[in-house]
Amino acid sequence: MTKRIVVLISGSGTNLQALIDAERQGKLGGKIALVVSNKKSAYGLTRATEAGIPIFTQTLKAYKDAGKSREDFDRDLASHIALTQNPDLVVLAGWMHILSPAFIDTFSGKIINLHPALPGELDGAHAIERAYNEFVAGTRTRTGVMVHYVIPEVDKGKPILVQEVACAEGDSLEDLENRIHTVEHEILPKAARLVLSGQPGY
Repeated sequence: MTKRIVVLISGSGTNLQALIDAERQGKLGGKIALVVSNKKSAYGLTRATEAGIPIFTQTLKAYKDAGKSREDFDRDLASHIALTQNPDLVVLAGWMHILSPAFIDTFSGKIINLHPALPGELDGAHAIERAYNEFVAGTRTRTGVMVHYVIPEVDKGKPILVQEVACAEGDSLEDLENRIHTVEHEILPKAARLVLSGQPGY
């Protein structure tokens, strides 16, 4: 039976596109069954629609306006995904919302996240900018990209794939970002395939 993948996004969806391309090439190991966004304006929703993939949007603002909590948001989203898709894998591909146990526990061991840093370094937001600033300050010569399992502690889950990215002499922030994004697009589909095939990875 074909493995089912749900992808969560918040923005332009370039990593989603890498997953879509891998599926088309038979290299993903599963089918993207649904793309979820917490931003109605996310261009990744357009990418999904153009690829014929169903979309679902749920915004935190609507929950806050209704007097509900982040946990309510997470619990309801998890319930919707579980009931409508029963996914084998949930991929966070530029999902800019820290998930609580209300979501994570529903899909324990089945959620992976892409983070533009090496394990144990630069956890949390703005990792590329922070790496670049350290490089400029002379305290960093390389950074990297990892795909890891999601646990309640942000960016602390077990790595699946890791790849270093050098900081090169004369780099601008854009140069470093572009190199990191290229690596992201390569390793995210590979990590998804590893998990779906039951291989240990890193």
